[in-house]
Amino acid sequence: MMAGRRIRDLPPAGRPRERLLEQGAAALSEAELLAVLFGTGDARRSAVGLAEALLAAHATPDEPTGLHGLGLVPAAALQAEPGLGPAKAARLAAAFELGNRAAAARAPIRAAIKGPADAWRLLAPRLERLDREHFLAILLDSKHNVLDVALVAIGTLNATLVHPREVFKPAVRASAAAVVLAHNHPSGDPTPSPEDRALTAQLLAAGEIMGIRVMDHVVVGHGRYASLRETSSLWRDQPFHR
Repeated sequence: MMAGRRIRDLPPAGRPRERLLEQGAAALSEAELLAVLFGTGDARRSAVGLAEALLAAHATPDEPTGLHGLGLVPAAALQAEPGLGPAKAARLAAAFELGNRAAAARAPIRAAIKGPADAWRLLAPRLERLDREHFLAILLDSKHNVLDVALVAIGTLNATLVHPREVFKPAVRASAAAVVLAHNHPSGDPTPSPEDRALTAQLLAAGEIMGIRVMDHVVVGHGRYASLRETSSLWRDQPFHR
């Protein structure tokens, strides 16, 4: 499809919306799917051309399509992207959020957490795009199956105030045997801060008193994570399972 050609000038069989209805969404490229959301382009480009430019602007060597990077742009900042106004930005943010929620809903809530990668896969869809720090606790039974995921606190752009009482309250209510703690870094860099390490040490000690094992503290970034268990000596080489 010609990026600069108006979609309405194309034959019906070549229009993204008509192709989606006829062939299914899987038949469309990322740019064509975005074009369906946008409906129109801008003064210089068709909806497909606008979508292709946005994807190219957010492409990286590790993620050449640019879709993941575009999805990480906060909703309020999307309308500043070239060619997007409030209406297109709102539709795009809504589409990404629906995708994230659908992915989170598909995650098997009873799946066993065998290590930090499992915790990251469970929580990344709901944490990666947030522009504030969110602190969560994955509540586990004695076999490390997930009982629930509890939201403990929401912070500022780069800090979350967490009290042990708020962390362990949902664990006690669920009769959880263990928890995996997690929070996001809106900057995208999951490297644990000194404050993260100090909080983890405090919560480990509180867990020992409560009889609820803290198995790990996972920091979620953009497309990657950091495990405090793997990057600190707080667990003194204790295995994830024991």
